[in-house]
Amino acid sequence: MRNSKITYRLVIFVIVFIFGVVFSLPSLLQLEKGAKINLGLDLQGGLYMLLGVDNQEAIKSKIKSIASSLHYSINKENILVDKVLTNDQSIEFNLLDASDASKIEDLLKEIQGLDVQKNHLSYTISFTPEEIKNIENFALLQAVETIRNRLDQFGLAEPTVAKQGEDKILVELAGIKTKEDELRAKERITKAAHLQLMEVDDSKMSQASSMSESEAQSYGLVILSDAKNEALKYTLKSIPILDGSMLTDAKVGFSDTSNYPVINFTLNAEGAKKFGDYTGANVGKRLAIVLDNKVYSAPSINERIGGGSGQISGNFTQEEARDVAVALRSGALLAPVKLLEQRSIGPSLGSDSIKMSMIALIGASVFIVVFMALYYGVAGIFADIALLVNVLMIIALMAMFGATLTLPGMAGLVLTVGMAVDANVIINERIRELLREGMSIKASVENGYKNAMSAIVDSNITSLITSIALYAYGTGAVKGFAVTLGIGIVISMITAILGTRGMFDYFMPSMQKNNQTKFWFGYRKK
Repeated sequence: MRNSKITYRLVIFVIVFIFGVVFSLPSLLQLEKGAKINLGLDLQGGLYMLLGVDNQEAIKSKIKSIASSLHYSINKENILVDKVLTNDQSIEFNLLDASDASKIEDLLKEIQGLDVQKNHLSYTISFTPEEIKNIENFALLQAVETIRNRLDQFGLAEPTVAKQGEDKILVELAGIKTKEDELRAKERITKAAHLQLMEVDDSKMSQASSMSESEAQSYGLVILSDAKNEALKYTLKSIPILDGSMLTDAKVGFSDTSNYPVINFTLNAEGAKKFGDYTGANVGKRLAIVLDNKVYSAPSINERIGGGSGQISGNFTQEEARDVAVALRSGALLAPVKLLEQRSIGPSLGSDSIKMSMIALIGASVFIVVFMALYYGVAGIFADIALLVNVLMIIALMAMFGATLTLPGMAGLVLTVGMAVDANVIINERIRELLREGMSIKASVENGYKNAMSAIVDSNITSLITSIALYAYGTGAVKGFAVTLGIGIVISMITAILGTRGMFDYFMPSMQKNNQTKFWFGYRKK
């Protein structure tokens, strides 16, 4: 093989082979160092949850948010109203000066989706049916995004969070094995993290324990418990000064007066202005910091507070403070989520799945390797080497990008093994056809690749388009199948077209010298 030719195709193939070996070994041998493929829920066990969104709470939360903005604008424009009252579905108030009617109507026109009922100077504001549907849809999509953000910030590997049907959310967390991990994960997901700054009505505090909800509502109040002492009740103005939608950051710190962790939060420009205006106009009053309908503190306002920052203290542990800060930072849930279904998948089921998938993968690979070698001779062995490189590269790329391998992904890998040799089967058959026509070995190889190229490219591109469509529109399990299939298709183009051609080029002098077509291509030339 003194005259063997090393072409750029062979060099690229060798580089790809080395790359595949180096970056796939950590996953194959489960080494401590190096990037490894994450195993999905169905392969390593974990937690499966189906959640529902409380749409009524979403509407109630939106009503309060609009009431807060409207209340701020009314005060800013010096519009005289007797009292702004809210319930679960509407906002009510009476205008005291008829000349302010045009001002209030201009304010209401700026808010989309409102159904405004006017009776002389009395206003009742609710949502249109279309807006209620929009709020429900937004609450579901916002919950999906918020839960995904929270799980990403907690460092969980490739969690699956997806909308299912019209009003449900699917959550899959791989690697959750202990009861403690399971409880903490549920707390992270379901915590509403709804922050509100609310005015304390000290004139009614003495009646807080005896006042009914309906009575409190008639005064425009809400009664909430203290976070540390359930028996301690607060009477708060039902319309919040501002809420967590204006929060931009939340970080864990430590109190100046104790060693307990606290949560320092920062508001956006609109929130900072509202906060500053309110504290400046209400020095001496108390402002309650409310998180998920629990009062964490209710300090007196000593002076105007500018800068748009505040602090939540509540004897948190370090872990609790971190969880709350992440929940606040990733966004409050517009509506609470409730657990509809839960399943814990044990790692033993995952081990069985891996074992059966590996049997299928190894069985398919061995059958293909033996068939190709027996039927196509050395050309078949070249295809087998390309197949090996193809599998190593799939594993290497998935490990590098931190992809999650699921059971459908394993199925995609098994299918890729069959598809990887498909191109070489087409090429080898084209070469054998040309040999039957009397062409030389060199001419048959060159023209065989040229004639097979259009069929290979067409079939692989259509398969690639299919895998892209599956990834774009499929759920988590289908995405895993699409990823492995798509990567396998792209890599097979490199290994089949460049790799095997590079090997043919290298051994071409020997092929031409002994002219043993049966040995090289599994076909005896007549």
